[in-house]
Amino acid sequence: MSPATSATGAHTAALAAITGPEDLRRLPAEALPDLADQIRRFLVETVARTGGHLGPNLGAVELTIALHRVFDSARDALVFDTGHQTYVHKILTGRAEAFATLRQEGGLSGYPSRAESRHDLIENSHASTALSYADGLAKAAALRGPAGRRVVAVVGDGALTGGMSWEALNNLGAAPHRPVVVVLNDNGRSYSPTVGGIARHLAALRGGSGATTVFEGLGLAYLGPVDGHDTAAVEDALRAADALGRPVVVHCLTRKGRGYAPAEADDSDHMHAVGVIDPGTGRPVRPGGPTWTSVFGEEVTALGAERPDLVCVTGAMRLPAGLGPFAERFPDRVYDVGIAEQHAVTSAAGLALGGLHPVVAVYAAFLGRAVDQVLTDVALHRLPVTFVLDRAGITGPDGASHHGMWDASLLPVVPGLALAAPRDCARLRELLREAVGTADGPTALRYPKAAAGPDIPTVRRAGGCDVLREDPSARVLLVAVGPMAQPCLEAAADLAAGGVPTDVVDPRWCAPLPAGLCALAEGRDLVVAVEDTCTTGALGGRLAQALANRPRPPRVLTQALPPRFLAHASRDRLLAEAGLDAAGIARRVRRHLAA
Repeated sequence: MSPATSATGAHTAALAAITGPEDLRRLPAEALPDLADQIRRFLVETVARTGGHLGPNLGAVELTIALHRVFDSARDALVFDTGHQTYVHKILTGRAEAFATLRQEGGLSGYPSRAESRHDLIENSHASTALSYADGLAKAAALRGPAGRRVVAVVGDGALTGGMSWEALNNLGAAPHRPVVVVLNDNGRSYSPTVGGIARHLAALRGGSGATTVFEGLGLAYLGPVDGHDTAAVEDALRAADALGRPVVVHCLTRKGRGYAPAEADDSDHMHAVGVIDPGTGRPVRPGGPTWTSVFGEEVTALGAERPDLVCVTGAMRLPAGLGPFAERFPDRVYDVGIAEQHAVTSAAGLALGGLHPVVAVYAAFLGRAVDQVLTDVALHRLPVTFVLDRAGITGPDGASHHGMWDASLLPVVPGLALAAPRDCARLRELLREAVGTADGPTALRYPKAAAGPDIPTVRRAGGCDVLREDPSARVLLVAVGPMAQPCLEAAADLAAGGVPTDVVDPRWCAPLPAGLCALAEGRDLVVAVEDTCTTGALGGRLAQALANRPRPPRVLTQALPPRFLAHASRDRLLAEAGLDAAGIARRVRRHLAA
């Protein structure tokens, strides 16, 4: 669908004429306010149909227009932190036609994508990286060229709560001969309101305090604050910054959700990320039932009422990680440290040293930033810290940098850490209670971004594992890790109907390996461990190693995600492609029994 002929007919020729930044630069200044309005209407209409990051992009319209009028993204290095604020950049670089496929399989990515466009230099879905990229790009330009290439980093104020940003600013400020333009898109929020001393400093600058800025103290020039919704003012500031020929911060003030009444009225996150919505009201078209996240939120709040020593830590994701109910009831026991996972983990270690039991709620994909802290700051001291890893496994339309594919491969190497994967809501509640009841070391729970299905009953418990299906004649065992239980049960029923009796067991705790799991697997003809994590380091390999020296070791296979970055598509589609649906599991068993 052309942006000039949307379903509402609202878009006019100005937006339709933009096939690339060169068209934008040819527009007269008086045409830009109308173009910004058209882009906002286009974003609301298209994102309402596909879901995506709406609020951040509504707030970055004029700023992005100004960026592309001053700089040439086909030649200059233009990097965004974070990548979810690049929808307007995509529109202005010729991808408006593709927005009907946003976040759909084979369609437009919700983040920068090098495969999509030469205008996308880096691929990122998390914060606090752009300034380090910019530092390296500026150094490379000084050594290798091309001559005259300008380096621009667009950084949200929330990204400044991350330590990497300050490591980069420390280096940028020490090299006044290497020009980098840092565009600070300050809307006072990441997912939630920006926290900490940096937030207070930026608030003072917004108020025109006249104080020396922290950026100037580090050696960068500072321009602003500038109205980020005044294209001409932003253009003037960017041109002035470029003319300085040194590292400089251009401080732009914007409003998340700008121009869309439902987003502006949403004080929780200004519609940061939405599913399919009614564009007129902003309300979900298909309201969902309980999710894994909401069940966690209920149970951790119940535990908080029972345990005054229980506290929660999160990195700018209090609501997305399910801590809203806990924070409402126990506001003094929730610590949002900003987008700073390394600090979150070591701060949690300090809380544990002080006699508390912290629950660190983060996305599985983002815990990778803090593996060293988990290892040496928490586990080395045998501290009781519980990590709750949301969005584990396949996240679906968010794509390669968001899939939580690595935590269940990385965490088993941490000495003394126990990792659990609940198969249903009842087990999530049960395992969370067991985790926070552990006093001699760290624990972790992982669960997917998905609706919570029905509870799956246990036939019996054996050696810490739940036997979900049992046949005395079964020579095949499916080890169903967490939410893989349902497809394993369906596969077992299919196999049994075809004359292959098959047992199914849920290990509950997948690291370290439960002793009972080895006992249940011993003597089988075939054991298939099914897990929504990367194949490398998955439970199947560890189980095979543990059984290798047994008198009659079974053949152990791993059915998991391939060890590569996976593109965006629906969760069900990606799981099926990896053989992690009932048909794929049954097919794998039959193929190996026939070999």
